[in-house]
Amino acid sequence: MKVLLQALLVSGALLLAYESQAQTQPVAPRHAGATPRPRPKTAGVMAKDGFTMTNGKVSVTEQGLTSPLAQDRKLVNGTVVTANGQVTSGSGTTEQMKEGDLVSLTGRLTTKREMIEADSLRKLTDYDLKHPGKRKEMEKAREKAEKAKEKLEQEKEKHKAKAGK
Repeated sequence: MKVLLQALLVSGALLLAYESQAQTQPVAPRHAGATPRPRPKTAGVMAKDGFTMTNGKVSVTEQGLTSPLAQDRKLVNGTVVTANGQVTSGSGTTEQMKEGDLVSLTGRLTTKREMIEADSLRKLTDYDLKHPGKRKEMEKAREKAEKAKEKLEQEKEKHKAKAGK
């Protein structure tokens, strides 16, 4: 009986030690989570930070929020952007923004054509990374089809010339 009592005491002490150890490990609290604020929606395209000419008006986008430019703004490098779209660089050269042009917040003027070309090159690079060698294969197949078409037309001309004699 004495041994049984000692065994119960030892097992109770071990159980207590185990329980106290288990309680010292913190349990991560469950957060119900706050719903994030909805972001302002754009027309499918994320606007870059800077000044853009749209519909004959200059608008400024900063940190994703776009608003019309009400007064002239002087940028870090000394460039001044006016509300009517004139961009005067720090050196004194003046340019007029055209529809779709972008002036970055650092004062760099990028035309719409330059943006389209850069986007096209980026898309081609992305495609090449995703499908290596695919564009070359497609170009070869297109050239082969053109040669076959030219050869067929030449044969038709020969056939007409023979039939005409």
